[in-house]
Amino acid sequence: MKKSTIALIATTAIASTSLLSLVGCGEAEASVEPGVSYQKLTDALHMVLENDRTVYTKNVVNRLVKDEKVIKASEHWTEDKALPLPAQMFRMGAELTAEKEAWFSYSLQSLWPINKSNAAGQTDVEKEGLEFIAENGGSAPYYGQETLGGKEYFTAVYADVAVAPVCVSCHNNHKDSPKTDFELGDVMGGVVIRIPMDG
Repeated sequence: MKKSTIALIATTAIASTSLLSLVGCGEAEASVEPGVSYQKLTDALHMVLENDRTVYTKNVVNRLVKDEKVIKASEHWTEDKALPLPAQMFRMGAELTAEKEAWFSYSLQSLWPINKSNAAGQTDVEKEGLEFIAENGGSAPYYGQETLGGKEYFTAVYADVAVAPVCVSCHNNHKDSPKTDFELGDVMGGVVIRIPMDG
């Protein structure tokens, strides 16, 4: 076996072990391991959240609602026997995470929310982050630190973009939408991830 292949396998094994210890497997501590920055950790969490959200939006909602037209997606999905909207799926996941008392939290927020509970920023860092990602078209995330309830947090804000036609049509045509000219690829809001800086 080539030395480069052995090195790659060893590096992958070490990285996998480190990531598992960071995200709460077994009795792992909530603090970041030496050598792993808060930024890298929030970037990794965001990648998973974004991928899940994109898969649901494109392969479930857009395919079944927009392309094949076999079911609708609805805010009142239980009563309407419909699919939950992507933002609702995201929120349900965030709420379930909070119920499990995870050491991190995440939420979906927007400068142009349809649901007012997703309104932009409850803190200065959230507001600055949402404005930053909107101004730069989502080309870079926003990172900051804040003190909440006497605890220090690392807070990261990532662009949430329109990944499928169904995102654009839903927001542009909704009666409660404050913005009705979204296009595919536009920043529609932001994902806020918060980690306590306790270690």
